[in-house]
Amino acid sequence: MAEFDAIIVGSGPNGLAAAILLQQHGLSVLVLEGKETIGGGLRTQELTLPGYLHDVCSAVHPMAAASPFFETLPLEKFGLEYIYPEIAAAHPFDDGTAAILQRSLENTAAALGEDKDAYLQLISPLVEAWPRIAGDALGPISFPKHPMDMAGFGLNALQPATRLSKKFKTEKAKGLFAGMAAHAIQPLSNLATSAIALVLTVNGHLKGWPIPKGGSKSIANALANYFISLGGKIETDTYIVSLNQLPAARAVLFDVTPRQLLEIAGHRLSNIYKWQLERYRYGMGVFKIDWALAEPIPFKAEELGRASTIHIGGTLKEIAENEAATSKGAHPTNPFVLLTQPSIFDRSRAPEGKHVAWGYCHVPNGSTKNMTINIEKQIERFAPGFRDRILHRHTLNTKQLEAYNSNYIGGDINGGIIDLAQLFTRPALRSSPYRTSAKGLYICSSSTPPGGGVHGMCGYHAAKRLLKDIFKIGV
Repeated sequence: MAEFDAIIVGSGPNGLAAAILLQQHGLSVLVLEGKETIGGGLRTQELTLPGYLHDVCSAVHPMAAASPFFETLPLEKFGLEYIYPEIAAAHPFDDGTAAILQRSLENTAAALGEDKDAYLQLISPLVEAWPRIAGDALGPISFPKHPMDMAGFGLNALQPATRLSKKFKTEKAKGLFAGMAAHAIQPLSNLATSAIALVLTVNGHLKGWPIPKGGSKSIANALANYFISLGGKIETDTYIVSLNQLPAARAVLFDVTPRQLLEIAGHRLSNIYKWQLERYRYGMGVFKIDWALAEPIPFKAEELGRASTIHIGGTLKEIAENEAATSKGAHPTNPFVLLTQPSIFDRSRAPEGKHVAWGYCHVPNGSTKNMTINIEKQIERFAPGFRDRILHRHTLNTKQLEAYNSNYIGGDINGGIIDLAQLFTRPALRSSPYRTSAKGLYICSSSTPPGGGVHGMCGYHAAKRLLKDIFKIGV
């Protein structure tokens, strides 16, 4: 007799999403987490000084607020509160100006001057269509419910960011788009790098780029508490390295990447499936810094102090060249930097009058090079005097990130490169990417469609597949 209907290995956003959907349909579900606390990439800790709360991994959550599944859950009743900064994202330039993504489509376009009409022509149709296509865009390959809308998105999304950016004339618009595309963590000349840029931009207009009050752990805690309220069970400090450790269950879902799945369950998998998993490709890593600050970052462009996220990298040309170089094993002197200072909007994150900031740059997979000087020089470029305000810093290289979370192979925070070859077929080419070759074993991590990001949709689709396969329940 099975002790549980389903077991989830890993309590990241995808593992918790899968657990919730299964528990909602009357199954008995156990979530196992290797660390002392739940969350995966959703943890908040005092990394620098007492009273300074830093997000260990993700910090700003446009996709969590826009997740088609999370939107259906009563997470606010379980303590989740989002803070919506006035500006979703800002991109500074050397002349002291900045391009900004605002909630208002019209205001964002107007600030781009000569590129106003080009921006509206590209983004307006997608903003209008996104509520209809989000479920299909954030899932496995299937015939879309709104094929014309999806085709309109796909024709632009599948283009390299370097090509689609040619719709714009000004460096301001091109730079803004490049910063969005750089979230893909791969050369901007790759096919489909426009997809992440468009999704983030559209959701900036529809939902904004919110910061969870109290830190990213608030999302994990709300998901977990809701799951427990449904009757689910969570056990922490239980690191799984073998199927023999698991209680009896009708199905197991793994919120892990292919490498860990092979280690845990390789003996149960077919040779062809193992062959595919062994060839799964991981992308660039990240080097991350958290700062305790005496004062806010002194940006030259005042808009940056009101932005949820700041993209630091200069022009499209500079960002594209640096991302391409990093993908080939180089460490650029002036890397692209993602930066946020959540204490500007959430005063609970630092002592009175003090602040926290969070930032990272892309590095070659497995890099152990200390990029502190490179990152801080880039910030100083647009915020002279920044380093004078640093009270303490905490750094994580790719090896340390992987030690913290074994899903971050070589520092890859996306669970594998999301290029065209692995966009929809991750982690293997199968009729369902969530079903492994072994009966009752499923994978629900960001190594499945739609990939990285805090949205829970990988877990949702994996659980949906399991419900249909094993329990004959349609969702």
